[in-house]
Formats: sequence, structure tokens, C-alpha cells
Amino acid sequence: MSVLNAMLEHNRAFVANHEYEQFKTDKFPGKNLLVLACMDARLVELLPKALGLKNGDAKLIKNAGALVTHPWGSVMRSIIVGIYQLRVSEICVVAHDDCGMSAINPDKVLASAIERGVPPQTIDTLRSAGIDLDRWLKGFDNV
Repeated sequence: MSVLNAMLEHNRAFVANHEYEQFKTDKFPGKNLLVLACMDARLVELLPKALGLKNGDAKLIKNAGALVTHPWGSVMRSIIVGIYQLRVSEICVVAHDDCGMSAINPDKVLASAIERGVPPQTIDTLRSAGIDLDRWLKGFDNV
């Protein structure tokens, strides 16, 4: 069984048994907090426990490296919505040691994309359109 099918099967039982009831809350974060964190799988349970957060306490935005890379990107849009529509008054950015984004190599990422079926012409087209893929894929130097 695929991971997706296993999740869907679990979700059917979760909904049928009304297990979601214990997690009900409204859309406003109870601590008026927004956390921008890395999407690292090691942080799924660790981050809320390390910060003393429970369901409903905070808005959580996760991406590779906990980075805000563009003033008009989706991360900033989410932060703005949090502040002006969801009562966020504090923002916490959480990075961590041994983050993959601190050592990411744009050339290796693009080579992997080509190996997995992205035509090299697509990458050339993006570069010709003025998209700096190396800068876009660059991580950071320190936490």
C-alpha cells in the first residue's frame, strides 16, 4: 500500500470515529503567534514540544530553511494575512542545526531534476527568462 493510500485509509477512520473533535479550535491563534520554521521532518513533533505549543496556539509556516526569500512571495503573503486578518502580534523564526539548506548545492539540485525527467531545455528556458535558479535555490551560510 502506498503512503498516500495508507494516509487516506487512516483519515477515513479518523473522521468516522470523530477523533478530530479533540483538536477543534477557531482560526485565531490562541497565543497570537506565528512561527516560521524549517520543513525538516525531524521538527514535526519536536518543534511544538520545544516551544511549549499545542494545537491552536500558533500559525505555523514551514518551508526549506525557514527562509523569506521574496518580499512578494507566499511566505510574506502568509505573514501579512496572519498579522492583518488572524490577530498575529508576534512572529518567531526558528532555524536549526544541521539544516539541509545550509549545504544545498543548486547545481546538484538541477542535475537531480534532469535525472528525474525535467528536460534540460526547461531549465534553459527559465534562465533565458531571467530567473536566477542558482540564487533561488541557494540556502544560507549560518543559523
